[in-house]
Amino acid sequence: MKRILSVLFILMLLALPATAENYQVKVSSPNGAPGIALAALAVSAPEQYTYVAAEAITAEFAGAKADFIIAPINAGAKLFKAGKSGYQLAAVVTWGNLYFASQKADFKPEDMNGADITLFGENTINASIALYTLKQNGIEPKSVSYLAGAANTQSLLLTDENAIVLTAEPALTAASMKNDRITSYALNDLYKKATGFDGYAQAGLFVNPETVKNHPEAVAEYLDRAKKAVALCENDLDSVVKSVVALEILPNAKVAERAIPRCALRYVSAADAREQVERTAQVDIAQFGGELPADGFYYVPSEAK
Repeated sequence: MKRILSVLFILMLLALPATAENYQVKVSSPNGAPGIALAALAVSAPEQYTYVAAEAITAEFAGAKADFIIAPINAGAKLFKAGKSGYQLAAVVTWGNLYFASQKADFKPEDMNGADITLFGENTINASIALYTLKQNGIEPKSVSYLAGAANTQSLLLTDENAIVLTAEPALTAASMKNDRITSYALNDLYKKATGFDGYAQAGLFVNPETVKNHPEAVAEYLDRAKKAVALCENDLDSVVKSVVALEILPNAKVAERAIPRCALRYVSAADAREQVERTAQVDIAQFGGELPADGFYYVPSEAK
């Protein structure tokens, strides 16, 4: 009964009513940490949300059917620079869910000096951020090897007691619940020491310019609701846990309760996040199309112009 009442409360709080123009937005999102950000909205109107594999996000931009897309910021910037997408960054919603982890007793960053470490996603912005933070903190591994994704480094972490890997939430929480010897250290802690920023601009909420043009009231309304939904990840964890489990974004409440606070979920408008986006881009400018995003990449509400 308590669960039912909680879900009903979420529905009343965040359900998307018809706007003045009676337009309901469509949103595309990957599963995992980015999908958690708007789970409280998606659970109230699942017909408006499409969850796709991470590698399919580029096709979502190309298709231009969604009003909003959650995607890696560098991917959106690169497509925008190449003229393959007109989607603008409306807000940053995730600020880095990466962790260095090991089964080694009392594992700490200094243990990576002179050690063999395994990252995931060679030639991606995540790998670039990881290598940058190590270098800026004076940490020099003996060797760096790569696996395809966080699921692969998670498997290595579980099977090799001497491995030091880069992995991500929520995969890390799932691994830690299987093996309590796993210790982790947030990449964001090292990034802050290097830059002064609380996390790097990882994934954002992008808006279709055609929707801005044709349905400006719906865009403004949705962004306001999105901001409130992301805030629930910090202010009402229990409701978000119920949402992500109901949507099957995460397998169960125990994983969700531990993982969500470690996903660095915060809503910051594109205008306010621009400095941090540019700082992230400067780590590996090639991942952003070879130059900093142009002014037109950032969505600015008409009343703020």
